[in-house]
Amino acid sequence: MAKKPRNRPGAAPASPDRAGAPAGTAQLTAPPATGKAAYPGQGFGLPERGPGSVASMPRRVLALFIDWLLSMLIAYWLTHSQFWTIAVFAVEVYVLTATTGFTVGKRLVGIRTVRTNGGLVGFWWALVRTAILLTVVPPLLTDRDLRGLHDRASDTIVIRV
Repeated sequence: MAKKPRNRPGAAPASPDRAGAPAGTAQLTAPPATGKAAYPGQGFGLPERGPGSVASMPRRVLALFIDWLLSMLIAYWLTHSQFWTIAVFAVEVYVLTATTGFTVGKRLVGIRTVRTNGGLVGFWWALVRTAILLTVVPPLLTDRDLRGLHDRASDTIVIRV
């Protein structure tokens, strides 16, 4: 009885479709590039740059930082304690996003939150968006259009003004 040949550990089995490939390597093919957006916001019909384009992450983070500092100042001014900063921040973001799409920080850096159809966010969706935003992690999980989970849940997108 003849011994059956065994592959070495880590070596790929020989197959006819791997002709010419070195042993132990895989041949990968990239998925076709059809239907893939070339830039954030293209799927929503937004421009690549300038007014109406998707806001960059540095702008969004700067706006958040400005809003947080402002909330700290207001909380300290009202209560002489920074304990209420999160409450002041939540109210500011909720009310201003629902009514204008801007917060103070967003206005200063030139960005705005809108519904994906271009309209105002509104009170219900601003509440959903703000509640998820306050959990911190979901805004960090973005898609190709730089929309965090809070944006996707409320069907919003942050654009440049």
